[in-house]
Amino acid sequence: MAMMAVRLPAIARAATEMASAPVGLRRLFCSNATNFSFLSPQANSEAPARPQAEPSTNLFVSGLSKRTTSEGLRTAFAQFGDVADAKVVTDRVSGYSKGFGFVRYATLEDSAKGIAGMDGKFLDGWVIFAEYARPREPYRPQNNMPPPRPYGNRY
Repeated sequence: MAMMAVRLPAIARAATEMASAPVGLRRLFCSNATNFSFLSPQANSEAPARPQAEPSTNLFVSGLSKRTTSEGLRTAFAQFGDVADAKVVTDRVSGYSKGFGFVRYATLEDSAKGIAGMDGKFLDGWVIFAEYARPREPYRPQNNMPPPRPYGNRY
């Protein structure tokens, strides 16, 4: 109880000092300040948005639960159109889901409905994100190494 009596005047004194402090210091110590002038200009500007992929029938789905199977992904997206293929990407060694997958629709209209219907929705207890899949980038060797050769074809 005595400790509380000692702290209360200190808190009140800090509050009055804060009220009389210059705006810059108030902005520094207040959590409700919206524009922090002491941060670098890059921090204030929004991060550039990733370029959107061209519309296609193939969708990239991220944020999947480890319990989501390819069949579960197919049934979730089938309510928005004719699903030609659905695949949850798994780890080669463990066989567990990597948390993302691909859904291929029969038509562009169905794929647009699939994005509108499932982007930001829950699947197996996790919020998933659906967007048009980007084409795979070509293989670029690192450190000027030649591309890997298949085993058995050494010479």
